[in-house]
Amino acid sequence: MTTATLAQSILNGLMAGWIYVLVALGLTLVLSIMGIVNLAHGEIYMFGAYGAYYFCVVAGLNFLLALVISTLLIGLLGIAIERIFFRPFRHGEFLTTVIMATGLMLILQTTAVISFGGSPKVVTTPFPGVITIAGVTLSWERLIIILVSIILVAALFYLIHRTKIGQAMVAVSQDLDAAALQGINIDHVSSVAMFLGCGLAAAAGALMGAIFGLSPTMGGFALMKGIAVIILGGLGSIPGAVIGGLILGLIDGIIPPLLSSHMASLVGFVAIILILLFRPRGIMGHESP
Repeated sequence: MTTATLAQSILNGLMAGWIYVLVALGLTLVLSIMGIVNLAHGEIYMFGAYGAYYFCVVAGLNFLLALVISTLLIGLLGIAIERIFFRPFRHGEFLTTVIMATGLMLILQTTAVISFGGSPKVVTTPFPGVITIAGVTLSWERLIIILVSIILVAALFYLIHRTKIGQAMVAVSQDLDAAALQGINIDHVSSVAMFLGCGLAAAAGALMGAIFGLSPTMGGFALMKGIAVIILGGLGSIPGAVIGGLILGLIDGIIPPLLSSHMASLVGFVAIILILLFRPRGIMGHESP
């Protein structure tokens, strides 16, 4: 593998890793606050991609503006989903929540096929061109996706650790009953967590859709990677989600040029198994974000 190929592979891995981080953080927030594994999270990711597509390609808006609008709208959709579907089952029986989330996933998939059609859609790259650093050529679109993802993750960390609502989310994730006794509005915290989680997934879908295209089934891969990341990083751990996402992303970026894309998936899951053998709760597994 040449230096240029290695650099491009690392860049691809970092891009994929930060996308996995965004998806996993949304899953982590909902799981920590509401005790629900949102199996419809991949469809939220897919709706975010289609939202950006229609605002950018059909409406003719700047891609970054389309990204912001799609993220906010899908975040609001998340609030509606939380109130209608998730709130009645918050911290309920695991099987019941899985059945509910599976039903929601099927509803959103069917809605997407009816609304968007089954044929793939393509967004003309919003960030054309390349940059050459030390003789290595890198694409602007991947660099910008990494930058946007880092900004979103940094904003989430700031909100969690430096704002009142963020501290309320931490309290609820640690002890729901104690938080309620302290006067924290659990319903409000759940809605905020769902807004943030769905917004992050939508942003991830919009960013990846700009490179790889869109289809109603694109959410399945995102959900699989998101669940793998939160298991690797540790359930409920936001730093763990970041570390786990970057590990799997780099594996997915570096292994394919050396072996194959199928081997990259195999290596990723083998890495998860090995880490869980020594740390059954994940890299940074604990109960709070």
